[in-house]
Amino acid sequence: MISEEMASRINAQINREMYSANFYLSLSAQAETMNLKGVAAWFFAKQGEEMTHAMKMYRYLIDQDAAVELSEVAAPEAVEPSVIEMFERTLKHERSVTACINDLVDHALSEKDHATNIFLQWFVTEQIEEEATVNDILGRMRLFGDQGQSLLLIDNELAALARKIGQTADTAAA
Repeated sequence: MISEEMASRINAQINREMYSANFYLSLSAQAETMNLKGVAAWFFAKQGEEMTHAMKMYRYLIDQDAAVELSEVAAPEAVEPSVIEMFERTLKHERSVTACINDLVDHALSEKDHATNIFLQWFVTEQIEEEATVNDILGRMRLFGDQGQSLLLIDNELAALARKIGQTADTAAA
């Protein structure tokens, strides 16, 4: 059985995942106003992915017979209207999420809560992928720039990645 402290920490992470969803939705809207449909689609797909993460944690608490306690979700801060800045902020954000997931794992281990530790391992692996993906996108932007033809290529690539994320999310929900 999960402790009240561990449940409280997972509830806080649910809130952070919902914040992440809003963060990505905000970036998607910003990319839309910049006429970057692929970038917008990628951030929108990330928004859905973050809500899926929150719902995984929600379901875990329910399955552990723990209370789900939702709290207010803060509005995301505005980001400069620059694609490279949007992805730099994304990487910073994902690194902070990784730190929070690692803290949850550390707490589960300190409580010898093996079930929660095993549950959280999926998120540990997910964060490795999240950071690597954003690092890869940023690396190409830094190398080729985020203007003109380079931006068009990145926008098209992110549109394809968004479709892939959407398919993965559909599979996970099924």
